[in-house]
Amino acid sequence: MIQKLRDNQPLIHCITNIVVANFQANGLLALGASPVMADAVEEAAEIASISSCTVLNIGTLKRETVKAMLLAGKSANQHGKPIVLDPVGAGATAFRKESVLGILDEVDVTLIRCNAGELAAIAGANWEAKGVDAGEGEADLTALAEEVAHRHHCIVAVTGVVDIVTDGNKTLHITGGHPLMAKITGSGCLLSAVAGAFLAVANGNQLGAVVTACTFYKQAGQQAAEKSEGPGDFQVQFLNALGGEAG
Repeated sequence: MIQKLRDNQPLIHCITNIVVANFQANGLLALGASPVMADAVEEAAEIASISSCTVLNIGTLKRETVKAMLLAGKSANQHGKPIVLDPVGAGATAFRKESVLGILDEVDVTLIRCNAGELAAIAGANWEAKGVDAGEGEADLTALAEEVAHRHHCIVAVTGVVDIVTDGNKTLHITGGHPLMAKITGSGCLLSAVAGAFLAVANGNQLGAVVTACTFYKQAGQQAAEKSEGPGDFQVQFLNALGGEAG
């Protein structure tokens, strides 16, 4: 699948946050995809119509951004393109939660890529999120992921020390990665875009594409950590690993 991705060089439309836009774009380029970072209301739908996948990331949210996301999402739906929703900090504020639920209500999302706290916010479960970080709680994350996947007719990938990937019927757990992945800004956001690139070449096997993306990503993190002294050079090594075969 990684070779197919690099042969096709899918165009990945990212409406993303200002913190991670550069890292996301560089990560997609390293992987072999082609990024376009377009969030203007005036062009969001048009860009989504010609892209291979659209990634919606609410990390630094504004009303105009939400409007652009809805336009892009509906356009992607109309043109049969996959959509990834990254509900960054969905439980941190009422505005974020309202925006995420609004997108899920109006757009048919292919994948929700989230952490535990964001999953709990979408599911309406009790959880102590910490801003945009996962936080802590005692909910059954696998059961919540399956419930959300059923409710929204999509794939859910809950990433962390062990990733949970489910379509509501089949569920897989993916181990690997490295603690340094949590020490750089945007590692989860980039994974959402990487998953989008794999979905762009899925040929109907969307669950398999997301599992492959998460597995590849964890392997890249392990490889990068072996060559790194700390978070600073880890980010560079991680981009290098995304450009390799990652195991």
